[in-house]
Amino acid sequence: MNPYTIAEDYPDVPLMLLEPSYFDKAIMGVIQKCNSVQAICYDANKCVKLLAKYEKMSEDDALEYFEYNTQGAFVGEHTPVFLYR
Repeated sequence: MNPYTIAEDYPDVPLMLLEPSYFDKAIMGVIQKCNSVQAICYDANKCVKLLAKYEKMSEDDALEYFEYNTQGAFVGEHTPVFLYR
């Protein structure tokens, strides 16, 4: 699923996309939180692999960076969520 498809399918969802844009490859879909707020869901494992690949990090360093700087960031009620599979 890509951001353009989500924008078409969910026109009322303010897209809170991760930067850099290579994280778009890890989008799984849109979830609805218990307070009826929708958010984009990312595959956390894929995010870590993409971070390691594009930023030339080990997977351990990428995981640490991801958990602190990406997963741990709150950017409002539409903050993306992450699924570990």
